[in-house]
Amino acid sequence: MDFRGKKYERGSNWSDPEVVELLQLWADESVQMELESCLRNQHVFNRIAEVLREKGIHRTGDQCREKIKKMKLEYRRIKDNNKICRGGRTWKFFEVMDRVLSNRPNICYSTVGNTVITQQIPPGVLAAGDGYIHHHHHHHLTSPPHGISHSHHPQELMDIKCEEVDSDERSETPEPPPSIVLQQTGDDHGMDGSLLDGGHHDGSPAARVDNPTENAISPSGYMDPNVSGTSSGMHTSGPAFSALHRLRRKRKPPRVKDPLDDVLLKFLTAQRVVEERFLQMEERRMQRDMELEDRRLQLEQRRMELEREHEYRMFTTFAQMVNALRHGGSMQTLGLDLSQAFPQSSGQATETAGPPPSASTSKDSSSRVVQHQSKSLPNGLKDVMSDVELNPTFQQPEFSIYLSKRGNEIVNSCGIIQEGYAAYHADKHDEDKNPNGIINLGTSENKLCFDLLSKRLTQADMFQIDPPLLQYPDWKGHEFLRVQVGRFLTYYCKASVPLKPENIVVVNGCGSLFSSLSAVLCDPGDRILLPAPYYGVIKDDIFFYSTVKPLLVHLESKVTDGDTRPFQLTVGKLEKSMQIAQLQGTRVTAMILTNPHNPLGDIYSATEMKEFLEFAKRYKLHVIVDEVYMLSVFGDVDSFQSVLSFDKLPDPQRTHVMWGISKDFAASGIRVGTLYTENTDVISALGQLSCFHGVPGPTQHMIAQLLRDRDWISQVFLPTNRARLKTAHKCITNELTAMGIPFLNRHAGLYIWADFRKYLKNPTFEEEEKLWKRFIDNKILLTSGKSFGCCEPGWFRVVFADKTHLLQLGMHRLRKVLEEQDSEIQSIERGPISDSENRTKIAEDVIEIGVQLSPPDPALDGLIGLLRQQIRTTDWLQRNTPEQFAQENPEVYEVFCKLAEK
Repeated sequence: MDFRGKKYERGSNWSDPEVVELLQLWADESVQMELESCLRNQHVFNRIAEVLREKGIHRTGDQCREKIKKMKLEYRRIKDNNKICRGGRTWKFFEVMDRVLSNRPNICYSTVGNTVITQQIPPGVLAAGDGYIHHHHHHHLTSPPHGISHSHHPQELMDIKCEEVDSDERSETPEPPPSIVLQQTGDDHGMDGSLLDGGHHDGSPAARVDNPTENAISPSGYMDPNVSGTSSGMHTSGPAFSALHRLRRKRKPPRVKDPLDDVLLKFLTAQRVVEERFLQMEERRMQRDMELEDRRLQLEQRRMELEREHEYRMFTTFAQMVNALRHGGSMQTLGLDLSQAFPQSSGQATETAGPPPSASTSKDSSSRVVQHQSKSLPNGLKDVMSDVELNPTFQQPEFSIYLSKRGNEIVNSCGIIQEGYAAYHADKHDEDKNPNGIINLGTSENKLCFDLLSKRLTQADMFQIDPPLLQYPDWKGHEFLRVQVGRFLTYYCKASVPLKPENIVVVNGCGSLFSSLSAVLCDPGDRILLPAPYYGVIKDDIFFYSTVKPLLVHLESKVTDGDTRPFQLTVGKLEKSMQIAQLQGTRVTAMILTNPHNPLGDIYSATEMKEFLEFAKRYKLHVIVDEVYMLSVFGDVDSFQSVLSFDKLPDPQRTHVMWGISKDFAASGIRVGTLYTENTDVISALGQLSCFHGVPGPTQHMIAQLLRDRDWISQVFLPTNRARLKTAHKCITNELTAMGIPFLNRHAGLYIWADFRKYLKNPTFEEEEKLWKRFIDNKILLTSGKSFGCCEPGWFRVVFADKTHLLQLGMHRLRKVLEEQDSEIQSIERGPISDSENRTKIAEDVIEIGVQLSPPDPALDGLIGLLRQQIRTTDWLQRNTPEQFAQENPEVYEVFCKLAEK
């Protein structure tokens, strides 16, 4: 309950045990000295209130001060008027207050029922520094809290009956713990006498024993190095404290008001007003300078963007010219006007003036334009125009009048992954209902442990519905779940220190974490450094909400100098990408690392991860470490080490670790993802967004019970899961080896990165997409390398975490497709010279400059494919037409026209 409201601020409902605890702390010698030595004592009562709260008594400093004040007034009223309470009994706290305020010998007091029991303690006993506690039930010794010590020697107890005394101190506060003995000293009205007498109450030898000097520390935190002894009864040196308090208690004569005080006050007030005004003007000036600087940076960024767009148009034009040559056209075919190379753009330029056409009308009109223009083209460019018609690179994106610009971007961003997933769900394989359906070897799901999970998740401890589970929770996740996640990660990540639940956020999947983190760590238009190939859905996760795009660090299969394996990520490659981004004016704010890697299956060593984190620290980049496959390592030699196990992170405030149950627990349908970070600002920001990505309460209870069952996880699930993954991996690798398909032999994750480049008719991404569609037509789903950002066409990811008979059926269909593809390639290589090749050979005889056609260069093909991919992912064709290009760059346009005429 919150006691900070006005309704409780001056409350007086105190029970007798609460008053006893209050007097026990207020009467402490160090507290009394602190009250005596300061003019403002609110902080003292605040600290007393904190000690009371630790004992379960929830009071504020103002309430403690008001209660002491009332008790002083009651005491003085009774003492001055020499009155007694009704029924002939004295006030129940009079004896206690009288001993404190009259500087009597120290006493201890406690409560028995409604009776306040006081006991006098000899000073000699107090000097020993021991504590005495009288428990009204058991009468045994316990350790006093907060350094308040008591005597071990019981004295005669004085009982004061108080059951009939009128008092307004009534409360429903629960009974406090057994009361303890407290030594009493004089307060601000009775301290002088005791100090002037040397701090002793008698002349006994025990009172004159010299004790070691200590700093007196009060429960409120006050410390006076001049005080020897503590509240345990160790008395101070008489002369020193007498002189000190004589000076403190010396009253000063009233100060005569000086007429110049008013003048000085007015002068200081005016000076403060002038200074504040000056500071306001200075702040406005600095803000204006910052706005001007931001405007300058925006203009500079816009200028650089225009320059990049100009270069991009140049590369696009060059790519079209090279594409025309590669498809068998002679040099004369380049005499075609450049507008014919972009028929869709020209068509769009004429259509944008009217209302937006429907998707079908747009497609039909564009195809008619292509057919009409192809009739008048030379034979060499008819193939080019047919490719333009079929190639989605040059297709106009669909536009809906019912969606916003962002909505249309989201709809048109649907890639190969989404297309294949939709096709799979429309025609899913089922042994009984649809045996000829699509077998999914493209989606990374673990389908090997359903029997284990179904048995565990149907046990009795999983089914519990409490009221909090059906109410709005803490959006970061119920505390009981975050506690279990912290213990789970501490154990299996081998963290150096226990992970705190307050540093954990639980949402509905790691995709939601990527979306939320991109929103709180990046601004719109920022880039996130991402090694490629990468898990393809990340691009959409960080873009849909935040319009943040990845800055790809392309990795190659060829092992170059300094590399030890294909597609190896190094700090040098990261440095190169960052330098290019800085030259281009691109702002990079974060980096994503997946370990174990998806789709490569590589496991980064601890040394590599520390190097990557050091690199990120140099550039002040946030690092999102995705460890969602950390328990899916099944190799006998391979080992995984989490970054949470590091003794010290290079930049812990910018390191954020993700994990979920989808992969390691074969439960991708239970959407639970977790994030651990030591950055409290990131936790707070994610907590605000987590209301959109919450996990249902019953699901949180189920996952907490699952993570709590350490024996089942370590002894049943993980060994069985790893053994089944190993068997399924061997099944697929044996099939790939038999077909002669190279692959990365890794033992982590649920997939294999395989090389199908030899089955492409041409080393381009268009051929890769055709092969992928051929797989779909033959009811087998794989994921192409293009959807993962791979810069080399022909790589595919094959998921093996499925039942053996489905894997065998899927590989049988795969083998059939590849055999047909290989036979077609062989027939093309052995067949007669095609018409386009004849035309090319005839054109070579006419050309004055003799050249020999060389076989297609894979590097050039890769460049062309990369350019087409970049064109496809931008709206440049919709924003730039050939006519506009000719107007903006007449010199460049004229050069190309002259070149085409030669």
